[in-house]
Amino acid sequence: MAIDLRHGDDVADLVARTEALVRDTVVPLEERHGGVIASVGEEGRVELQRAAADAGVLAPHAPREYGGHGLGMCDRAPVFEAAGYSLFGPLALNIAAPDEGNVHLLAEVATPEQKERYLAPLATGRVRSCFAMTEPAPGAGSDPSALTTSATRVPGGWRIDGHKWFITGADGAGFAICMARTSGTPGDRGGATMFLVDAENPGMRVVRHVETLDQSMIGGHCEVRFDDCVVGDDAVLGAVDEGFTYAQVRLGPARTTHCMRWLGIGRRAQDLAVGYVAERKVFGARLAELGMVQQLIADNEIDIEASRALVTRACWELDQGRSAAQLTSIAKTFVAEAVWRIVDRAVQLCGALGVSHDILLSRYLREVRAFRIYDGPSEVHRWAIARRVVKRHSH
Repeated sequence: MAIDLRHGDDVADLVARTEALVRDTVVPLEERHGGVIASVGEEGRVELQRAAADAGVLAPHAPREYGGHGLGMCDRAPVFEAAGYSLFGPLALNIAAPDEGNVHLLAEVATPEQKERYLAPLATGRVRSCFAMTEPAPGAGSDPSALTTSATRVPGGWRIDGHKWFITGADGAGFAICMARTSGTPGDRGGATMFLVDAENPGMRVVRHVETLDQSMIGGHCEVRFDDCVVGDDAVLGAVDEGFTYAQVRLGPARTTHCMRWLGIGRRAQDLAVGYVAERKVFGARLAELGMVQQLIADNEIDIEASRALVTRACWELDQGRSAAQLTSIAKTFVAEAVWRIVDRAVQLCGALGVSHDILLSRYLREVRAFRIYDGPSEVHRWAIARRVVKRHSH
């Protein structure tokens, strides 16, 4: 089987324009705000996305009919990585979580009417969104079947009641995609339904921001309550009781695009560290000439290239229309841990400068730590990977 890792000229051009935007516009803004996305607010988001639109790089993932570039997963990878070179880059291109994953989900599952109402404005950044699945213990988390939020039929629609938390981007979102149980009981593998809930619905309330280690998600990570939240039948996304199936439509690609974006930060950390050790002199020589320093640099390059290769393989499977559950789990687990290693080594290479706020490495270290938990902790993915391997050998 021939393997061609080249991208078309249109993708290469998109990457080059993204790199220029990030270098000239996004990085200076990120440095002024210390990498804290809330500091730029909605006004800053709009300005960044206007700059991306002017550069012709906005929404590379969204369908063309809704203002995007319609890139498949393999072609997204270098563009997302280029955007991820700055914490603010994904926001600028409108490919940050959770909106990026929600665009993919709506494009695959929504009705034509729902696409016009929700996908069209989301794809081009006219609104933001959130994905409301995670609940406080003992509710849904790494095990979505523990879902406790309920949706009960009422005349003309549904009433949603439940308690969500760690809902990324909820503050300021124009709508939520809420996962609620429409049949069965917590622990059942089926019986969930997705609902589109407008932010103006009086039954949906953002309670508070959950203070977290990371600060690169606009709209924060929020606690949200659905109390007597009534929606119409037209709010059902997909089919009733098929929510868990649709979640897989979203989660496989979303895990992989997370890897693309964070790989960009890994490269940024490596560039900062190498730039420093190439100039810094100790004991009569440049740091870059010392063997232990060279090992750290080399290990970073190995992790970067291995991560990119795993992402490419998972993307190829997804582009073939396969679930790629095993490969996306492998890629997510490896890349989350590799990026942490890369940034940690970069901090070590830069010494006191690395832990200072004079450069953003300490901010990156805080940001990438959470990636080993989001979209499934490494331990859960390892458990799932091992189960699939054992099952394959049992037949």
